Amino acid sequence: MKNLVDPPESEGGLNHSYLTDLSPKDKPWDCHKSQVGELSQLYRSTPLVKLSDRLSQCSGLLEFGQAVAGDSDGPKLQLKSARFCRVRQCPVCQWRRSLMWTARILKAMPAIQAGHPTARFIFLTLTVRNCELSELRSTIKAMGQAFNNLQRRKEWPAIGWIRATEVTRGKDDSAHPHFHCLLMVEPGYFRGQAYLSQAKWVELWRSALKVTYEPSVHVRVVRPNKRDGLQGQKQATESTFATDTQSLSAAVVETLKYSVKPSDLLGSGTEADRLWLVELTTQLHKTRGVAIGGVLKQYLSESEPEDLVTESDHGELLENKSLWFGWREQVQRYAKQDY
Repeated sequence: MKNLVDPPESEGGLNHSYLTDLSPKDKPWDCHKSQVGELSQLYRSTPLVKLSDRLSQCSGLLEFGQAVAGDSDGPKLQLKSARFCRVRQCPVCQWRRSLMWTARILKAMPAIQAGHPTARFIFLTLTVRNCELSELRSTIKAMGQAFNNLQRRKEWPAIGWIRATEVTRGKDDSAHPHFHCLLMVEPGYFRGQAYLSQAKWVELWRSALKVTYEPSVHVRVVRPNKRDGLQGQKQATESTFATDTQSLSAAVVETLKYSVKPSDLLGSGTEADRLWLVELTTQLHKTRGVAIGGVLKQYLSESEPEDLVTESDHGELLENKSLWFGWREQVQRYAKQDY
């Protein structure tokens, strides 16, 4: 069994060992850290230059340990510590938040299952028409009020919910805010008049928004098999809890994966992209990214740990020795550091 701290092989005449060579599953580190550098450059020479400085310091050095993999593949790298900037738009921090929420929710599932053994989950996306970027804050506020109105309707089926706000960029540089929601429902939802078709969801959301157009709404049940869509939902098994861990984890990731796609944040790196980013950041400042309601508030907290080292990162280490990887700007990769 290969030890991850064995001397690295020579590459291009240099004695380098890269993170992704030792642990291919950690490729997202290189990708997201590269995007952080681009985002930092866009913030530079703007009134938000302080964000550029914070981003440039984000996750420059990673500390890993070797953990028991739980299978025959031998040891795996496990993050022990890193310095995160916590800038809301940071690609690394958005990714780490998604991992954190997934780990937190899955950790809470045994307790949720014990309290609600027949509960099921529904993935719901609520949208509005694109708005001018300068109107984004007020639009998100109106959506939040509409969501509260929706909960007060007698048809509202959820006994618990998680809601995340995502904003995508329109081709005309408008903003498209929408809510990704994970709703926890009792099995009776799938019987009789309690069940809501997609058309009914559209009607309810339009009424809550108090608009005259039909907003786009997407809804699907979260279940073990891989079939998507609404067909067959009423025939879904009602006697077992929610779904398997893999399906639920995928639904959580879809709900909380990011607030703004890195590609929308970066654009092509033009001056117009810089102006769009600054206005977006201003509009989203101190807006609520994630909200939890209903019975799920008994099991989950909206607060975040300072270091964004997820609960799933904590496991049994093989030894008390650390491996350090520093960001190499020239090659856009994390390379092993000697300490």
